[in-house]
Amino acid sequence: MRVFHMTEQSYPDAWDKHEGSLRVSLPNQLCDPKTAADLFHRYYDEWLLADELGLDIMINEHHATATCMCSTAAIPLAILARQTKRARLLVLGYPIANRPDPLRAAEELATIDVISRGRLEMGFVRGVPFEIPVANLNPVTLMNRFWEAHDFILKALTTHDAPFNWEGEFFHYRHVNVWPRPYQEPHPPVWITTSSRSNAREIARRGHSLATMGTGYAAKEVFETYREVTREMGRLEPDIGRFGYLGLLAVGSSEAEARRRGELVAGYVRTQNIVFPPYANPPGFVSVEDSARMMKLGGKRPPRTFTRDGRPISTITGSLQELIDAGIMFCGTPDQVHRQITDFSDAVGGFGNLFAMGQAAWLSHEDTVASMTLFAKEVLPRLQSYRVADSAAA
Repeated sequence: MRVFHMTEQSYPDAWDKHEGSLRVSLPNQLCDPKTAADLFHRYYDEWLLADELGLDIMINEHHATATCMCSTAAIPLAILARQTKRARLLVLGYPIANRPDPLRAAEELATIDVISRGRLEMGFVRGVPFEIPVANLNPVTLMNRFWEAHDFILKALTTHDAPFNWEGEFFHYRHVNVWPRPYQEPHPPVWITTSSRSNAREIARRGHSLATMGTGYAAKEVFETYREVTREMGRLEPDIGRFGYLGLLAVGSSEAEARRRGELVAGYVRTQNIVFPPYANPPGFVSVEDSARMMKLGGKRPPRTFTRDGRPISTITGSLQELIDAGIMFCGTPDQVHRQITDFSDAVGGFGNLFAMGQAAWLSHEDTVASMTLFAKEVLPRLQSYRVADSAAA
């Protein structure tokens, strides 16, 4: 199992100053650039430590929010491509449907892959619903736009003999010729995120790696859908390296220390419903199938998941222990965390990549470094030799 250290580079000083929405409409007068600079430098120091400790690195971007200051993932990717030595650099995600210029996106990704000497992994995402106003897009056509941008970027990264033109529904280019070409052949590995069975089917058909974010035991259904489609297409059974899962992480030398850190990290998921309702689910953003499923669960109720034995849990109001029971949080001593991760992976059918949000919300630099270091020294070596239990794989 590979483990990627991840932080959303949040600005928690503004989290108690919202008027009903931490996203989209939160005025940036609440951001002190000096504080933001200190936070950015701190987060980069933690990524550099991850590289030294043998962890890989994950970066994402969001827009108009204090929960994630990184509005352009290309910047940290470019910096870390030069400053790190060995870590794989996964951008998950890169919201290509929201980008007005996928040619520029292809050029950024190719350049970062070259600077890092082939350590980039490309994670394409649709983005979150409350960023539709920021992107000024029609949510009904967003997935069509996403797949056209996806197809264009891959063609731009793999066409080397001559320039080409592109006349699509959403994008038009007279002359496409990406310099430099990517370091990896035919292109950096592609990841796509989803919590939806319908999207999992399309990802499987295209043969990309699939990641699901904090879905708890519902990840089993998503992973199994991917496996089913792969079998239907007559392909070899996908290796667990094709699957990734994002969970919160807090490790301590004692259970009490870990839980103190875990409570701080859990502050991140507890902000999920602090968004103006019209931004939360714009009409047409999700498929008819997924809209029907959401309606059955109560429509605008807080996000819910389930424990292994089927007990419903709210990711927003749930206790720390409930988040652990639901596979949203891995928290405890090194032995406890190792057991939680492997037991969860076995239960959902196995995944070979853990995206560990080891810093979030109010967790301090000192606590983050201590938790990361303990994890890297006492948990990571055992996870690197992890194999799915035979009963789960069957």
